[in-house]
Amino acid sequence: MKKLFAEFFGTFWLVFGGCGSALFAAGIPNLGIGFAGVALAFGLTVLTMAYAVGHISGGHFNPAVSFGLWAGGRFSTKDLVPYIIAQCVGAIAAAGTLYTIASGKAGFMIDNTKAGAFASNGFGAFSPDGYSMQAAFITEFVLTLFFLLVILGATDKFANGKFAGVAIGLALTLIHLISIPITNTSVNPARSLSQAIFVGGEPLGQVWLFWVAPILGAIAAGFIYKNLLQNHSEA
Repeated sequence: MKKLFAEFFGTFWLVFGGCGSALFAAGIPNLGIGFAGVALAFGLTVLTMAYAVGHISGGHFNPAVSFGLWAGGRFSTKDLVPYIIAQCVGAIAAAGTLYTIASGKAGFMIDNTKAGAFASNGFGAFSPDGYSMQAAFITEFVLTLFFLLVILGATDKFANGKFAGVAIGLALTLIHLISIPITNTSVNPARSLSQAIFVGGEPLGQVWLFWVAPILGAIAAGFIYKNLLQNHSEA
């Protein structure tokens, strides 16, 4: 249960900090943090929680990461579903908290006809810059694949584990710098689901892509690292 609570709180912090920065701090004229600030916020959430609770649960905070570590032989099958449930519950709880805070401002409403509403992910008309479903799928697949390669490499027993959290946090920052204009950046099915639930409409209808593409990319990374990159002679 300690592991599941760690995943709950870690995923809560990721969604609250990352999506919260997009909702509250990115759009203020002349003072807003913009894309770069949001990207950094997501990276900082993972970096800080990796050191706070990573030693308890492994610091996944993301169903795709759990799948990738499973495919790489680093995570047991029996823990996969409980971890994903804890991550989704944490993400939804964070989105609910963000919604409650946002509702405290006069005139707040979620317009589910606009791209990026309530920090949701999307493609086509719901992509921040109008990218197609194919472009969104490739982006989410490739970026999650490389995210998992960084995670698997940085946490390898032959790597310098003291800096794993830094590498992983900076990787997530880079991922957001690349893909916010394309999909509003997911690489995390729990993060996508939590926001889409509160938005509803077409963004909720599109959330399937932000489960399928990241999970497939993560599984591919797990197999690639295990079979092509890992040092089996010393494993």
